[in-house]
Amino acid sequence: MQILDGTLVAAHIKEQLKTEVDALKSSTGKTPHLAAILVGNNPASEAYVGHKVKTCAELGFESTLLRFDTSISQRDLVNEVRKLNEDSSVDGILVQLPLPDHIEPDMIINTIDPAKDVDGFHPISQGKMMLGQPTFLPATPYGILLMLEHYNIDVAGKHCVVIGRSNIVGTPMTILLSRNGKPGNATVTLCHSRTRNLKDLTLQADVIVAAIGKPKFVTADMVREGAIVIDVGINRIDDPTKKSGSRLVGDVDFDNVAPLCSYITPVPKGVGPMTICGLMKNTLEAAKLPKPVYN
Repeated sequence: MQILDGTLVAAHIKEQLKTEVDALKSSTGKTPHLAAILVGNNPASEAYVGHKVKTCAELGFESTLLRFDTSISQRDLVNEVRKLNEDSSVDGILVQLPLPDHIEPDMIINTIDPAKDVDGFHPISQGKMMLGQPTFLPATPYGILLMLEHYNIDVAGKHCVVIGRSNIVGTPMTILLSRNGKPGNATVTLCHSRTRNLKDLTLQADVIVAAIGKPKFVTADMVREGAIVIDVGINRIDDPTKKSGSRLVGDVDFDNVAPLCSYITPVPKGVGPMTICGLMKNTLEAAKLPKPVYN
């Protein structure tokens, strides 16, 4: 069993990105600029955005963090996104989810200029991904592909079972694993809360991607010997042995599943750092694009 160390892979990719950023600055004078919008003070969202801003600084990116109270209206938030669209110094825009209940996430995401959609959530980005056209890939699936590539894990011809059908991870993951590329060319089964005989399907899987948002959902009796397990889940559970009273676990029962696997990602320090790498690679590519002129 080998641990797929996201922190280690991310460090390698960051070094490559630093070199590319230095070359871009030297040749064009351009510094990649990521703008993030954070609404409210959700602790998890605060942490995620904090990691992204910190990584920007490490790589030599410029970053802007716009904070808004949960009372902001949908119309006002749309206007804030439009301002960033029109700011030629901004290359990438991300809106940290979740948003307050009175704001429709799709409305905000659809407002982002697709040329600045470095999270890869805009319908145009998703449509191009489905068609196999160049576009910004959703950051987490992109990060998983980068990890598979780093470890030279070939999924061609393998049966991959993806658990979870969100537009952020599960659905794009099925498209990317099945496309004619590398990594890719897998046979993919997408499972979700209504899937019957889930265990029968996972026991057939060469690769399991768990992205269902339920702590320790994938148990040892669901995994065959030698499987590759990618755990996307980040769940906080009570743990009286910890000073904080809680700890992070994934969607996989790591302690009991890991001995069965050929490869497995831990939580934390698995997919999480790779998601940020996907975001940063998208932002660098966005910085190389010509910017439209708004009237």
